Amino acid sequence: MADAQKDDIDDSTAPLIEHLAELRTRLIRSVIAFLIGMIICFTVAEPILEFLVQPIETILREQGNDNPTLIFTSPQEKFFVLIRISLIFGLALSFPVVAHQLWRFVAPGLYRNEKNAFLPFIIASPLLFILGASFAHFVVTPLAMRFFIGFSDSISVLASMFASNTEGLPATGGLPLPGEAPPTTSGVSTVFLGSVRESLDITLKFIIAFGLCFQLPVLLTLMGKAGLVSAQGLGDMRKYAVVGILVLAAVVTPPDVITQIILFSVVYLLYELSIQLVRLVEKKREEQLRADGYYEDEDDDLADANQP
Repeated sequence: MADAQKDDIDDSTAPLIEHLAELRTRLIRSVIAFLIGMIICFTVAEPILEFLVQPIETILREQGNDNPTLIFTSPQEKFFVLIRISLIFGLALSFPVVAHQLWRFVAPGLYRNEKNAFLPFIIASPLLFILGASFAHFVVTPLAMRFFIGFSDSISVLASMFASNTEGLPATGGLPLPGEAPPTTSGVSTVFLGSVRESLDITLKFIIAFGLCFQLPVLLTLMGKAGLVSAQGLGDMRKYAVVGILVLAAVVTPPDVITQIILFSVVYLLYELSIQLVRLVEKKREEQLRADGYYEDEDDDLADANQP
């Protein structure tokens, strides 16, 4: 009796050990892929940095600065900036390998229809993230940088004009009259000397925020497939979703109304798109249930009730 019970315990623990061993193998391969991607990205981290700060460069050149410059405020700042770039883009570069290892670990426990259901979302998720990141880099970041840098310059010009006028000069914007010497102004003049770390932080913040927000259709559609949400329920929660999206836009973006409006508009459109996708999922699921005969009894009862 004791030997039979021991054999049952050994048989039950063997699959668990095999799964843990496979999980360890998948994790090791994922880590190796991430390290290789990080090393590759570190070798090209400087061009990636130039690409990320290109919106600032463009705006500075538009304002007449022929030699745009970003500064470092500490000796080790550039090194850690390049390390951060290599970490983030190394993860993005190794994501196909990591996703493949995760899929190979999970797929044996799924049915064929479940595999067919999840596969489109696995493909759509990185594509939507790239779309959101591109939208952030080419549309949102230039608008935000133009607002902040232009705002700083406007404040400096207005302060100089006000200081000049209060010193008894004519209201000509602080410009000297013909034959007069240029006026001397008191105080400290401000000029934009962008920090590489701060500029990179705000750029990456936009990229990650919009990339994650573009995952909303994938998340809600998966929840709809699992029966956790419905199209009617998402529609009824629309007013609460508007408030939540407004709070999200205020948190993940700087205090720039234009950027917040853009993020709110994009996420709200994605929310409405998610409602339509969930409705489509529900329609397909109902058609499948009808094809399997689950609604036959209900249809028969309804037909009998309608008969006189």
